[in-house]
Amino acid sequence: MFRHLTSLSLAALMGLATPLSAQTDTGTATDTETSQLDLGTPVDGEPQLGERYAAQSFGDWELACIKTQAEKDPCSLLQILRDENDNPLAEISLFRLANAGQAVAGATIVVPLETLLTAQMTIAVDGGSAKRYNYSYCSPIGCVAQIGLTQADVDSFKRGAEGVLTIVPAPAPDQKVTARISLSGFTAGYDAVDVISN
Repeated sequence: MFRHLTSLSLAALMGLATPLSAQTDTGTATDTETSQLDLGTPVDGEPQLGERYAAQSFGDWELACIKTQAEKDPCSLLQILRDENDNPLAEISLFRLANAGQAVAGATIVVPLETLLTAQMTIAVDGGSAKRYNYSYCSPIGCVAQIGLTQADVDSFKRGAEGVLTIVPAPAPDQKVTARISLSGFTAGYDAVDVISN
């Protein structure tokens, strides 16, 4: 589909979005863990201002942060989703929300261009009922859905083993393309990710 994905959640909110290559077993995770994403190789072992880096791994999720001049760098919980042929299909980036009404977390999901937007995106956990989400906009890097997650949604992610994201390609509207969302490490990662004030 496409080779480079850009993480938009916190980075976009702060105007700091940078390219992110979807590779495996590289990056700058903690000493005892390997990162599933190529978040760049920092010069001198330290990320430079504006660079994205993997602060920590939680199962199949990364705590992806942006180097800033602030005391604490902003981070989101990130996973690259792959299709049945192991090609990068989408990216989900998640953070917690404070004082946002029913939504306790927000997520930005980026899918390829030429996705049929009117078909919406669906997410189901462990074969349960799928929830539909609208796309917010498209840009040169892909089409973006910015979604709110309720406490019930988060709880199903914490209890679940696997989610499935489904999109419809515009050139083949009678077909569906799916990607697995691993929920391994989600609970620990969710508890560690930033809380954004509304």
